[in-house]
Amino acid sequence: MAVARVRTETGEPAYAAGALRHLKRADPVMAQLIGRIGPCRMRIRRRRFEALARAIIFQQLAGSAAAAIYARFVKLFPGRSFPTPAQVLALPDERMRSAGLSRQKAAYLRDLAGHVADKSINFRKFAALSDDEIVAELIRVKGIGRWTAEMFLMFNLGRPDVLALDDLGLRSAAKQAYGLSALPTRRELEVLGEPWRPYRSAASWYLWQSTRVVLPTNRGGT
Repeated sequence: MAVARVRTETGEPAYAAGALRHLKRADPVMAQLIGRIGPCRMRIRRRRFEALARAIIFQQLAGSAAAAIYARFVKLFPGRSFPTPAQVLALPDERMRSAGLSRQKAAYLRDLAGHVADKSINFRKFAALSDDEIVAELIRVKGIGRWTAEMFLMFNLGRPDVLALDDLGLRSAAKQAYGLSALPTRRELEVLGEPWRPYRSAASWYLWQSTRVVLPTNRGGT
């Protein structure tokens, strides 16, 4: 279930301080990562519809190409930082395609907008739902899979205990940080992450961040 307060005034998750205390005690490798990387600066963003639409636009594209398409899409709605679901539904297909969206992604955006507009997906009800229930709600939308739903849980809802077992970057970072001989399987990553509960979101963030700093090979395990 959601924590009472999702983020601090500066945007970090409200659970960050508790997560650091727990992870330092529970796992010496995590303690090392925290010492090298510093405070948990994961940013929690409130814009639900925009986050999911952006995820759809960015799928299977290089970052620069996706960013350009995203910017052109937003420019189709002058005076707004991002369109409402109703505005997306009202936009003709040819206008969507003019921004560089494929026919498939335009259909995905319409499907998302339709679910939000008719409240079959109601973001206000998410606070009362478990992580798995939210994932089940979101993957009903065309173009949204489990990974996208998990990123939404972490970075938009501020859920503290999410572990994206299919994330290749996370598995690669775990291999490096824990001195493994090969990428961990889903099951191996799940077992590795057991000591991180109930703060696997923060642990994941530290692993992602660890690929940006130089780390010594560590074979100490958990």
